[in-house]
Amino acid sequence: MLELITKVNDAVNAFVWGVPAMVCIIGVGILLSVRTGFIQFRKFPYAMKATLGKVFKKSEAGHGSITPFQAVCTALAATVGTGNIAGVAGAIAIGGPGAVFWMWISALLGMCTKFAEVTLAVHFRERNEHGDYVGGPMYYIKNGLSKKWHFLAVLYALFGVLTVFGTGNATQVNTITTAINSALLNYNVINESSQGTVSLIIGIVITIVVGMVLLGGIKRIAKVTEKLVPFMAILYIILGLGVVILNIDIVPSVFASIISGAFNPSAVTGGVVGTMIVSLQKGVSRGIFSNEAGLGTGSIAHATSDTKDPVEQGVFGIFEVFADTIVICTLTALTILCSGVTISYGVAAGAELTISGFTATYGNWVSIFTAVAMVCFAFSTILGWGLYGARCMEFLGSAKFIKPFMVVYSLMGIVGATMDLGLLWGIADTFNGLMAIPNLIALFLLSGTVVKLVKEKF
Repeated sequence: MLELITKVNDAVNAFVWGVPAMVCIIGVGILLSVRTGFIQFRKFPYAMKATLGKVFKKSEAGHGSITPFQAVCTALAATVGTGNIAGVAGAIAIGGPGAVFWMWISALLGMCTKFAEVTLAVHFRERNEHGDYVGGPMYYIKNGLSKKWHFLAVLYALFGVLTVFGTGNATQVNTITTAINSALLNYNVINESSQGTVSLIIGIVITIVVGMVLLGGIKRIAKVTEKLVPFMAILYIILGLGVVILNIDIVPSVFASIISGAFNPSAVTGGVVGTMIVSLQKGVSRGIFSNEAGLGTGSIAHATSDTKDPVEQGVFGIFEVFADTIVICTLTALTILCSGVTISYGVAAGAELTISGFTATYGNWVSIFTAVAMVCFAFSTILGWGLYGARCMEFLGSAKFIKPFMVVYSLMGIVGATMDLGLLWGIADTFNGLMAIPNLIALFLLSGTVVKLVKEKF
């Protein structure tokens, strides 16, 4: 049965993430960049000042909303996760070092794509029956486009509900169990035969904790993420920078392998990764898995922000993609490539490859800190995607479906703790691509609205 699922998923995945999808993702990013005058570069200092300036500013949100900074943290909680750790490792293993280059390119364009998503989400949001702000791709399709396009909103919400179980939960829990098991094995607390039992226990604990937070609603999610996200990001950045500094002599050659591998991957991987298209696909797909630019999911969190200025909130999207991919994903890539660990190109890899990069540099003791960082990354992602799934479910039905959804979503942690990693990532990749299609069509059709709002603001 698993073999059949794998074959079907591989076929769908090849279509969804084929050349047409790459053209659409990069094409929409270029279109929005050109039409907004490359706002991601023009207003980059403004975005940094506006976002980082909120860190030390105390504010309270009104009823049914959260503060702008809490919205950023909730969105970052969902984006900064296993895509940064396991996803980058997988992209390098299958696509070679050159996949990192294409990840950068997709991020530079994705900064504008995410800006547009957040701006539209705040502009076209509405209040639900409880008085809470709700928004995102399904709402800017519904409220911004004519009725003939409304089927895209339903498709997006449907794919969103299906995606969150894999992307938002199962792959995250899988990474948590890998990180904890690696740390326990390094200190001989457990042996390889007992990993399955430990993974199951971890899955049950995560299920309980996630359920407690998610059932507390948007404000509880925001309070957890605004404390967790800055801590985990700083810890991981310090560890990653340490690896780069300790291996500073080979950094130039690593960057050379990334750039040359983007266009001639076989020269870097010894012929295992044969074509540029493989490197490009893995770089772009895992980049989007990480920063979510093009998926529209982050805009669901931003739509709940207590702000009246769509563009002001939109610039936070620029910061998110920069922090997620240009900073954290790059550090992960450098950790793997600078540490000298053996990479089995052509073979699926995950968090264990990143952990190996840290332990090869610092020693086994660092596995404790990497385990803590990865648990924080993955747990925060589970919370963020739980919100996204709940909003998609609410759009398809009503608010009464949210709590049952949260319960089922939380229970998915047990499955994620014990399921095959390769199939898990494959399914997550496929549903990510399916989500992106209706959102990218909507962004293309609403690009004029984005331009109009930008001109009014600046």
